[in-house]
Amino acid sequence: MCGIVGYIGPKNAVAVLMDGLKRLEYRGYDSSGIAIVEDGKVELRRSVGKLERLEAVVAKRPLSGHIGIGHTRWATHGRPSEENAHPHLEGGVAVVHNGIIENYLALKEGLIKEGARFKSETDTEVISHLIHRETKKGATLKEAVKAAVRIIKGTYALAAVSEHEPDRIIAARMECPLIVGAGEKETVLSSDITAVLGITRKAVFLNDGEIVTITKDSFEIEDFAGNKISRAPRHIDWSPIMAEKGGYRHFMLKEIFEQPRVVADTFRGSVIEEKGEVFLNKFNIDLKRARRIYIIACGTSWHAGLVGKFLIEEFYRVPAEVDLASEFRYRDPLVDDKTLVIAISQSGETADTLAAVREAKRRGAQVIAICNVMESSLTREADWSFMTHAGPEIGVASTKAFTTQLTALYLLAVYLGRTAGRLGAAEGKTLIHELVTLPGKLEKALDGAAHIETLAKKYFQFRDFIYLGRGINYPIALEGALKLKEISYIHAEGYAAGEMKHGPIALIDEDMPVVMLAPKDSSYAKMLGNMEEVKARGGRVMVIVNEGDTEASARADDAIFVPNASVHLMPVIMSVPLQFLAYHIAVLKGTDVDQPRNLAKSVTVE
Repeated sequence: MCGIVGYIGPKNAVAVLMDGLKRLEYRGYDSSGIAIVEDGKVELRRSVGKLERLEAVVAKRPLSGHIGIGHTRWATHGRPSEENAHPHLEGGVAVVHNGIIENYLALKEGLIKEGARFKSETDTEVISHLIHRETKKGATLKEAVKAAVRIIKGTYALAAVSEHEPDRIIAARMECPLIVGAGEKETVLSSDITAVLGITRKAVFLNDGEIVTITKDSFEIEDFAGNKISRAPRHIDWSPIMAEKGGYRHFMLKEIFEQPRVVADTFRGSVIEEKGEVFLNKFNIDLKRARRIYIIACGTSWHAGLVGKFLIEEFYRVPAEVDLASEFRYRDPLVDDKTLVIAISQSGETADTLAAVREAKRRGAQVIAICNVMESSLTREADWSFMTHAGPEIGVASTKAFTTQLTALYLLAVYLGRTAGRLGAAEGKTLIHELVTLPGKLEKALDGAAHIETLAKKYFQFRDFIYLGRGINYPIALEGALKLKEISYIHAEGYAAGEMKHGPIALIDEDMPVVMLAPKDSSYAKMLGNMEEVKARGGRVMVIVNEGDTEASARADDAIFVPNASVHLMPVIMSVPLQFLAYHIAVLKGTDVDQPRNLAKSVTVE
């Protein structure tokens, strides 16, 4: 949930850390801080609030040095404050931490009895005291970190520097991401690949239960038992510029406009159009065992999974159930070795999804991951992974990651159907041709941005919205409502349109805009009926329809036109205007679009 960065090398560590924290600020922005080893002493600079406040603190009290660690925090234990900001310093050792220490209260009580004095409300400070306790006994920094991780319970990525060993950083991982970037005479440590790219494209991804010693010339990995681990760096294709705004006002807007390209990148190389086939590299799932499918995810990824259910059941003809990962393992699901689990996570580090995957694997299920981050925890635990190619998504509210997930699910469903013989070659060719033409249709959908901005000016002052859709577009109504409330803080609810008469209709009046998804599909006539029901009660209707539509658009107060597409890909097209609507309303309301309050990009704690 928080962001960690570390650096050792010839450059000014302050500048490198601050740049890295800017790239990681989407992971948390309640407070931030850095620790620099300067003239044989560890110096701290911390601040509550966004990174600009830390920059002001550093400007007033400059630091210089060639080794340091930094942190941007999303609060879990202790309110956002300077005292609770990381790094925590004790006995000349500074520590940063991402995750939750579950047994921190018991450890804290024991340390207080030993004479430790705590300055914060955080669980992380326990780690500082545990390490200090060992260094006082003569342990090296690495030995002290090992001693600490043997007794702490929970999830963590942590890094430590010491004034007594000013030539190294020690870091450890347990269920939270941690990456080492190996440069020329410099080494960088980070929670996310985006903060590594400014230094190097050579990266090593730590596994759970590993400790790394970082110096300017090298890194050394070992497990908690002390066994040495050899792992060569991997070359990362993402360039630093991919994580920049590229001239757009917000990352979210940039990422909306990137969707035609990233959708194409996601299916490029995976389709054989002339044969109507999908190629999935090194696909190793035994489909003969699959009698039931569970799709598990959280938030926006769960909405993608709901669309995936429609696609898989239609193309593959195997029952698929969609579960919220946060509920999955607590309900004793019917999972065994005849179950195929499809886990969806943009970051691959979502704690609930990882926990659900581990439970499914414990019961014998095969696991497919759909993920955007190479070498993430999810991809390493899955039996096979479908990597989307959205690139870094900095905006907390997911846009391009969502549409690439929909693309991946479409490809997977077609592959399953063709492999099982439930889709013929002619059907496969048609389905793949529709996908190949999708990026061009997304480009046309993006042309509606100016019109939607105008509509946003008409609607941004309303306090409540209802979103309605049917069939495969019902999940997109849920996603549209989520986007609006995520970034504009307006109350919005998504419903299956057929459920409107079962309760939501009581809310409809002139102060409750209703956003309706009404493409020309088998549910179109039913959606027209829903529109009439809303209008009869004085409701305001904004409808999203296909180009050339005259019936639905004539009955609505406002209409947004999108290109025609097959029913199976209409959810991807429909997502674009809903993203624009949420974005422009949020801008008009003056909210922080890229970093909405109380949210973080990767939810790495339960």
